[in-house]
Order: sequence, then C-alpha cells, then structure tokens
Amino acid sequence: MPKVVRFHETGGPEVLKFEEVPLQEPGNGEVRLRVQAIGLNRAESMFYHGRYVYPPKLPAGLGYEAAGRVEAVGPDVDKSWIGKQVSTIPAFTLNEYTMVGETAVAPVAAIAEYPANLSPAEGAAIWMQYITAYGALVPIAAVTKGDFVVIPAASSSVGLAAIEIVKTEGGITIATTRSSDKKEQLTKLGADYVIATDEEDYVARVGEITKGKGARVTFDPVAGPFVEKLAAAAQPGGIIFLYGALSGQPTPFPLLTALSNGLSLRGYTLMAVTRVPEKLAPAKKYVYDRLADGRFRPKIAKTFPFAQTVDAYRYLESNTQVGKVVVTVP
Repeated sequence: MPKVVRFHETGGPEVLKFEEVPLQEPGNGEVRLRVQAIGLNRAESMFYHGRYVYPPKLPAGLGYEAAGRVEAVGPDVDKSWIGKQVSTIPAFTLNEYTMVGETAVAPVAAIAEYPANLSPAEGAAIWMQYITAYGALVPIAAVTKGDFVVIPAASSSVGLAAIEIVKTEGGITIATTRSSDKKEQLTKLGADYVIATDEEDYVARVGEITKGKGARVTFDPVAGPFVEKLAAAAQPGGIIFLYGALSGQPTPFPLLTALSNGLSLRGYTLMAVTRVPEKLAPAKKYVYDRLADGRFRPKIAKTFPFAQTVDAYRYLESNTQVGKVVVTVP
C-alpha cells in the first residue's frame, strides 16, 4: 500500500495528510512510476488553499512534477517505457492526476526522459519552470538580442528559468524581488540587473536601466496592484504576461497606459503548450538540448525527505527560497 499526500478540506499545509492507498494499475494511455523525487510548485499551495484556477475535488492529491522509474504501463502503451528514468510534464489537472506519493500514475503523453547528467531531484525540477518560461518568451514574445525583459518574483524556479532563457536568446534581464536579501544570489545566477521593489522606485529604476526605453517584455506571476507599475515601465508596444496570481489581490487593468502605449496584457499558463502536442514537441527539445549541454541547470533551493513533505510545503510558502523545493522519496 503506497503512501500519498492528500487533503480533505482546504486550508494551509496543516490540512495535508499521509494516507495509504491501494496500488493503482495504469489504464489505457497511462504509466505508473516508482517515484524518486517530487518538485513542489506554488500552484499546489494555491490548490490546497482553495485559491487555484480551479477548485479541488475532495479528497484531493497534489503534485505536477515527479521523477522516477517506469514500473508498469497500460495495455495500449509501448512496453519499452518500462525501466526508463522519466519525469512528468504538467499537462493535466490536479483533479485528474497527482504526483506526491511513493508511486504515481501519469498519462504517457505527459512523461519525458531527462538528460542523464541530471539527478532525479533535478529531473523533477525542470519541465514546469522551463516550459512555462519558454512558451511565453520564445514562441510568443520572440525575445531577441537587446530586448529588456522584466522578471518579477525572479527567485522562483520559473523566474530563474526565465533568466536562463532570456540570456540564451540574447536579451537583458531585469529581475525583481521584494527586498535586497536575494540580490546577490540573483546576480550570481545570471540576472543582469536586480530591483528590490520594496526599497527602490521600480518605474524610475527600469527607466534608468533601459535609458528611457522601457521593458519590451514583462513576465509576471504576481499580478495585483503592482501591474500598474509594470505597465508604466513597459516599452511602447510591449507585452506583459500574467501567468499567476501570487499577490492574492484584485488586478486592475491599466487602461490609459495600455491605450497610450499600445501595450498587450496577456493571460498565460504552460498548459497552452503542454496540452498541444505540436507545441509541446519543440518545447521539450528546446529544454532537453540546453539541459544536456549545460546551458541550463535547475537550481535546487532545498530538499526534504518524503516524510517531511508537509514541512517542505511550509518552506515553499515562506518565500525565503531561491530555486526549486524538492522532496526525495526513498
């Protein structure tokens, strides 16, 4: 009887409980993993708090990303998958599949081998962040040499992936974080400029950095009232991606700024890539190739053993980490 983490009511990490469940057999189009590592994401925290883009169907499980070995496949799935080391791509809802457990069933379309130079912990810390950033910054925004790109909440795993992608494409990164505590780390991790938004005048600093040009692309998971400042610092004709709602506050639409400067504000999630096979294939190749040759390297903030999964989610909610929080499974 494998253990999983589930919750029967919404709330903070205290609602998460370990439960034993019958071993699930994969059905058509599915595989079962013996899980070795699990990458945690803010989406899951919002899910058990009841603040996510869709409500949980209780009792509910958790987890978009796991790395492990395929130990069983559904009747119609190629048996050559058995024994392979893979990780899961977020291409499903948390009401359909969950990964936080000693074993997990996933759709075969949502698994991928990861480069052999990565550990299982690193393998569980790649697809959510890199595909999220890739889908917005490369095929849509087409970031190129000389583009100024603002990356709010840059110490998150997606923020760090965005820094790597923008640098790879020749752009100039302006990372933001609330306080100066993380400035040095973000600079070491490749950010060209870092703005502490609680301590500095964001609009003025972007103006100084870009010499009055403004940011062509803004890649924001926070939303809320600060969007008005993001718009004020954007380049005419610029695009602001809103891919999260971490602020938990209403998000005003900066109508007059958008009108006068021809701005685009675009809602976006990685599901726009991962659930469309013809978009997912080039995204996987882009990420895999750059992980394999060392241009990309996921940053692990801290690992926790499976027995401390609840503590791992508490740490995730602390906002003190730089990079990915990962749970390892014995």
